[in-house]
Amino acid sequence: MKKFKVLALFMVVLLLVACGKSGPGGVKKLYYPEWWQEQNNPEYVNTYGMATKVSQTMSYDAAYANAMLQAAQYVEVYVKGMVKNYEEEAGVNDPQVLALTQKVVKAVADAKFENAMVTKQETIVSEDDRYQTFVRVSIPKEAVNKNMLNKIKNEEALYNQFKASQAFDELEKEVGQYDE
Repeated sequence: MKKFKVLALFMVVLLLVACGKSGPGGVKKLYYPEWWQEQNNPEYVNTYGMATKVSQTMSYDAAYANAMLQAAQYVEVYVKGMVKNYEEEAGVNDPQVLALTQKVVKAVADAKFENAMVTKQETIVSEDDRYQTFVRVSIPKEAVNKNMLNKIKNEEALYNQFKASQAFDELEKEVGQYDE
């Protein structure tokens, strides 16, 4: 009878462990607001930012900054990347191999927008008492287009200046030949 109780207890524990998984394969779906990633107004470009912090204010500020970074990256972004692989073997009798792969990506954006406004915001509190904020920033398309046009004009001006300096160098060389 004692073996039966132990077997029954084992079966109950096994059943509880087997039924305790969350969904198929333990997959948990992340939460996003229903308005997340919408582009529903043709007059505006919507950008989105999200952040989780222990302070509600810091969560909002970081989410807003992420949304503005996304907007700036629409116009122009400079990206640098580097991957390092490092492997070291240490020890004589029983050597250990230490391996490290490091990946660094740096993205820098520069843009100036007029009339950008937060049009949607939602903050939730997670189970571990952290604030997660979702922000949508709407920027008039004319501001984005103006920014793009300014970038193109600046690039064109720099190119024209480069070509003019090349022409001036060629002219100096020509004049230098006559001086000899």
